[in-house]
Amino acid sequence: MIFSVRSRNLIPWLIFGIAGSSIVGVGVVTYNAVFGEGSQLEQYTVLVEEESLQVRVNASGTVKPFQSVNISPKRAGILRQILVEQGMEVEQGQPLAVMDNEEIRAQGKQAVANLQQAAANFQIAQRRIPLEIEQANARINGAIAGGIEAQERIPTEIEQARVRVIAAEERYKRAKSRFERYQIPTEAGAVSTNAFDDVSVEVRAAEAELQDAQQAFRREQRTELPEIAQLQANLQEAQAVRAEREATSQAELAQLQAGILAAQAQVEELEVIARDTIVQAPFKGIITQRYATRGAFIAPTTSASATASATSTSILAIARGLEVLAKIPEIDVSQLQPRQPVEIVADAFPNKVFRGVVRLVAPEAVVEDNVTSFEVRIAVDPNQKELLSGMNVDVTFLGEQLARTLVIPTVAIVTEEGEKGVMVTDDNGKPEFRKVILGATLEDKTQVISGLQPGERVFIELPEKYQPKEE
Repeated sequence: MIFSVRSRNLIPWLIFGIAGSSIVGVGVVTYNAVFGEGSQLEQYTVLVEEESLQVRVNASGTVKPFQSVNISPKRAGILRQILVEQGMEVEQGQPLAVMDNEEIRAQGKQAVANLQQAAANFQIAQRRIPLEIEQANARINGAIAGGIEAQERIPTEIEQARVRVIAAEERYKRAKSRFERYQIPTEAGAVSTNAFDDVSVEVRAAEAELQDAQQAFRREQRTELPEIAQLQANLQEAQAVRAEREATSQAELAQLQAGILAAQAQVEELEVIARDTIVQAPFKGIITQRYATRGAFIAPTTSASATASATSTSILAIARGLEVLAKIPEIDVSQLQPRQPVEIVADAFPNKVFRGVVRLVAPEAVVEDNVTSFEVRIAVDPNQKELLSGMNVDVTFLGEQLARTLVIPTVAIVTEEGEKGVMVTDDNGKPEFRKVILGATLEDKTQVISGLQPGERVFIELPEKYQPKEE
């Protein structure tokens, strides 16, 4: 009984053992059928693992000045002196070269003389015009006083002339009466002829005096109104002269002031022209090129030009600061942002890493040979001295830190019917396409957002029997 019981208890285990052996056998057969004898799964697949990664975008670029211009004079002329040499550091506003300015200096002296003369004329007018107005006022006051005096004097003179007429009439009457009294006695011989002659003379004198007095009286009467009218006319003329002088004085002073302003403007213009003959540094930087020589005629057609070949009319080239100009593919531009750190390795210094930050991502793409890219400007530490303008560099943009994320080799990614995914083994051990959602690509690895689990295996290369047949 004991044996039989034991036999019955072993049956399930025997069945399980046989089944397990069968499964293992089938797996071995399937594996060998898929990969062949001696093949290893590791040769064609890799494990899906979690890693901490940092987004890194690589590109190449060129070191360029942050700002660079060719310097020309503002006006054409002969270059008299160059004050700097190539490689010198200069400050903003520092004199760099001197153009011919002898003619400008002579014109400046003449302009200063014109200004001084205009100012002197204005000062003279300021003193003269008040005197002229004062004289006009004096003439007015004189005319007024003359009118008042005439108004007081003329009636008196007329009255005096009338009184003289009355007196003359009285004397004439007495002389005539005496003549008449002497006439009869004289004829009778009672009065001597000499006495009568004296009376006759006295009558004629009195008559003449009366006529003179009457004429003087009539003359005084006739001249009263004309004299007063003349005095009034003189007053009006004096008032008109004063009003006109007052009116023209403002215009004259304004004209003289305008002359001063015009002369001052000419002086200032020539001062500007004279300053322009001294070519100054537009900003703090380094003299990178020297194009012209002393005595050369320079035209200002390329003032502040950034064209390196524009040397025929430039004196010097100046640059400040350094930056790296790189081109980033369109697919990577979303991973860049201002102030993002950048590692820079120059061809001239392959074992040294320089530091920089993203200064600007161009707002517009550049298409070259059907490739769309964006220019990125990288600011470089101004204290470093090794990097020089024109050097070729490799840059690495350091992006977001991805903590414990699933990654697979980028070569494992395949496309099937327009969808991206990977090849995994199915239940029969055959390669099977699985759609996945991918994230950032970091060098030879790509982030997997969903679709895979840690520990799964993905194909990085299909066995030969599963590779597409070439037609």
